[in-house]
Amino acid sequence: MYFSEKNIKEEIPNFILDRKNRQSYMISVKVYKQGNEVLVGACDEQLIGKKFEDGKFHLDVSKDFYDGQRISIEVLKTYLENATIANLVGEKTVKCAIKLGLVDPDCILRIKGIPHAQIVKML
Repeated sequence: MYFSEKNIKEEIPNFILDRKNRQSYMISVKVYKQGNEVLVGACDEQLIGKKFEDGKFHLDVSKDFYDGQRISIEVLKTYLENATIANLVGEKTVKCAIKLGLVDPDCILRIKGIPHAQIVKML
């Protein structure tokens, strides 16, 4: 199934999309499409706008790139399964990708203790 926001919303129970239920919104996700590529930028929402530096490594969790729709972990699974590329930041976000088998725990980069992972699916 090719990713589209409409397809995802049709599969998601209404309680997950209900903005009044803030506890289920822990992740910020933004989707970028270019041809057949679907890039997902996702992070734990409390990290948006923060910068982390550790030696030569710099991580900018910019609002421009990551600040999008607020979703639950369950919804993030659907986004990640349909992504061809993903940039992930934060404990909850990266842990979700690990549980799906999309990220090897040994390949996570930590910058000032904040986990960062990237996914590229070769089709």
